[in-house]
This record gives sequence, C-alpha cells and structure tokens, in this order.
Amino acid sequence: MKKTLVAFIFYYSLFIANYSLGQWQSDVRLTNNNAQSSTSFNNVWCVASGDNNVHVVWFDNRDSNREIYYKRSTDSGINWGADVRLTNDVYSSTDPSIAVSGLVLHVVWEDSRDMLEKLYYKCSTDGGTNWGVDTRLSEDSSVVYSPSICVSGSNVHIVWNDARNGYQVYYKRSTDGGTSWGPDIRLTNSPGEAGAPTISVSGSIIHIAWSDTRDGDEIYYKRSTDNGITWGTDTRLTNAPSFSWQPNIAVSGSLVNVVWADHRNGWPNSEIYYKRSSDAGLNWSDDIRLTNNLTRSWYPSISASGSEIHVVWSDSCDVNYDIFYKRSTDGGLNWEADSRLTNNPSYSSLPSISTNGTAVHLVWYDMRDGNGEIYYKRNPTGNTIGINKIGSSVPDKFCLYQNYPNPFNPTTNIKFKVQSYKVVKLVVFDIRGKEAETLVNGKLKPGEYEFTWDASQYPSGVYFYKLQTDNFTETKKLVLIK
Repeated sequence: MKKTLVAFIFYYSLFIANYSLGQWQSDVRLTNNNAQSSTSFNNVWCVASGDNNVHVVWFDNRDSNREIYYKRSTDSGINWGADVRLTNDVYSSTDPSIAVSGLVLHVVWEDSRDMLEKLYYKCSTDGGTNWGVDTRLSEDSSVVYSPSICVSGSNVHIVWNDARNGYQVYYKRSTDGGTSWGPDIRLTNSPGEAGAPTISVSGSIIHIAWSDTRDGDEIYYKRSTDNGITWGTDTRLTNAPSFSWQPNIAVSGSLVNVVWADHRNGWPNSEIYYKRSSDAGLNWSDDIRLTNNLTRSWYPSISASGSEIHVVWSDSCDVNYDIFYKRSTDGGLNWEADSRLTNNPSYSSLPSISTNGTAVHLVWYDMRDGNGEIYYKRNPTGNTIGINKIGSSVPDKFCLYQNYPNPFNPTTNIKFKVQSYKVVKLVVFDIRGKEAETLVNGKLKPGEYEFTWDASQYPSGVYFYKLQTDNFTETKKLVLIK
C-alpha cells in the first residue's frame, strides 16, 4: 500500500509537471538566413507584448555587417510578418532592447557608425508599421555597452554601461515619448566597474540593478521615486564569495523582482538566484536559489504580472544548452518545478520573456540550424494570475461592476458575474475607441470573477472596459493617473 501511494505521488507529480509544460506550444523559427541572428545579452528584453501584438528585435549580419531587425505578430504570436531592417549603415549595430506603450514602440541599441559604439534610438508610433529616423543619444567620445530601455506612458527611460569614467552606469530619459531627451546622468561612482544595467518602471518609480566589482562581483540596486529626476543611494543586494552577475529586473506595482546568475555554489557551475522587495525597493528578501544542478545555469530573464513571476534561463544540465522555465504564482514566495522548453542537440541561449494578458512570450538564440537563428515560443494560458474566481454560486444574470480603485495607478480590479457557461470577452479600449488590451477571451463556468489589470505600459488617461458574451454587453469607464 505504501509503495502504491509513493508511486501514485511520483506519477501525479510527473503529470502535473508535464501538464504545465504542455501549455507551451511548439517552437517557431522567426529568422531564416545563412548568417548569424542573435538576441541580446540578458539585461534587456528583445520581446515586448501589448494586447494581441508581439514585437521582437535582434541583430543580424545577413547584410555583411550587423544590423538591427524587427518582426511582429498581430495575433498574439500565431502568425508573423516579414523581417524589417531597422538600421542601414556600414558599421555594426548590436544588442537592441525594446519597450512598448500602447501602439508606441521604443528601441535602443549599440552602434559603431561613429567609429566607437554609441547609443542610438528609434521609435514607431503605429505599432511597428512605420519607423522614425535613427537618433544618436550619447555624445561623449567614449564607448557604450548594454543599453536597456523601459517605458511608462510617455516617459521613456534608458540605462547603459559607459566607459567615459571607467565603466559606470548612466541614465537618460524622455518625457515626451522619445521626441526629445534630457542629459546623461551618471548613476554610479564605483571604484571598480559597474556594468550590464537592467531597468524597469512602475508609475513614477524607476528601478535598476547592475553588476558591480567594488566588492568583488556583486549585484547592486538603485531607484528613483520621482520619474528619474533624483536617485537614491546604491543598495548592495548580494554578498556571496564568488561571482554574482547577469542581473535582470522586473516590477509589478510595489513588487520588485531581480534574478541573476551566481557562482557561489562552486566554479565553474553557476545557478540562478532570485530576490524580491514587496515595498518598491525599500527592503529586500534573502537570496532564493532557483536552480540546483552541477552544470551551468545562466542568462536569466524575468517578467512580472501582478503576483505571477516568470523566469527563463539557459541551462547545460543535459550537456548542450537548452532553455528552462520556472514560475511563481504568489509573488516569488514559492516556485514551481523547472520546465525544459527546448530539446535540440545544439545550443539554445540568451532567452527573453514577456507577459501580456494570459499569454507568456519567449524568444531566444538557437544554433539547431547550423547557424544562429531567432526562435519563438508561447504559452497562451501561462499567465493565470490576472483572473480569479471569487464565487461559485450561479448568478441570476451577467453583470459587470465598476472597477476599484478608480482612478488607479498602475493596477485595478474588475469584477464580473457569469450566468452560464459561455465564451466571455473582457476588453479595454482607449478614449478613441481603439482596443488597448484583451483581458479575458475564453469559456468561463458560472460564477463571480475578478481580473486584476496592470496598466504599467499605458499612458494616463480615460479608458473603457467592456464585458461581452453572445447575448450580453456592458461597458464602464476607468481612469489611469500616473
């Protein structure tokens, strides 16, 4: 009896793990050429999503030198448009980072057209159909590396590694959607080197993390609470006897999440570690070890949606490198088992992850075709924290409640009742009546539900949300104030 119970538990656990993995759909090859196509270093995001649109950037040497390319899907990753070349010069353009706010896309990258690597920027105001001109953002004579970008409404924030004062972290912002830019602001003054900065924003609070050699190799953190005008002090997040590096940061409301690769458990293997702050960066948890194997786990990327946290990384636990995934549904307190997302005899690395609505989107660099290509994978139901069933009794009618709080920043709760088992759509529209985001689109059982909408990527303004079935429609207004 005891052996039977143990066997049942083992196979049930295996079923649950496979069920979770099974929600991920097949790998999709996004590029197809004989040159090298690569995503960027892990401190940035090469994928961004909003509503049904998924946007991907990478660099590619199909044109003899490296250029920045872009590709989009307008149906949540099912179908993809053609490759769009964003840069066109005779020198190298690499390491792009992308951020989205509604239909406005912002891309930043390293570019050597001026003989040294400089910071360049480009914008699309129509969801990637058309693109503006290249804009050089750094004017100093030194080189720049590893730019990372984030956006909140019309406020665009960039950090990068700059060699003008011995490799320090610099910051720049635009308050008008990328039309004009403020001065470079030096954020670090490390006696060592500060590099690979990563940035995330919620409302007017900006969070950055980076690798710093002042105490060996540790992860440091800094924040601004006034939209980048002033900055707090450096906060040391790690204190390990070996390298802590490759940080990536994601924020949802007041929950700040940082992942990194760490060698404290023995060289040369590295493990993925995680740390959280539940009060917008004032206090921090202990380090949490997310991986545990004798090989190398590195290049982590993180996305946060409410209290649901998604982490991907590259792992050599099966000799060759593959992409692995882990999720927390309670704000980083507890974590599910690792899920292996790729399985090919070659090299898969440099993953980048994004969440939007119920979908999780992943891109990475892959060598299975004999040269580097960009691959994509999605889990259309992997981000489940947005909707919660809060009542099981059968309502006597469909009903949509007023959101709360209202006005809000950046999250609000939308309650509704479902009378019968039907396909239910909950959609948010902007003031012009254009669809901003689909929150729910699927069959729901009778009961009372609540959806938490995170509007971090949208500008302040009046929005409308509509609940719709085949025989019921109701619309209400909500106000986002940042």
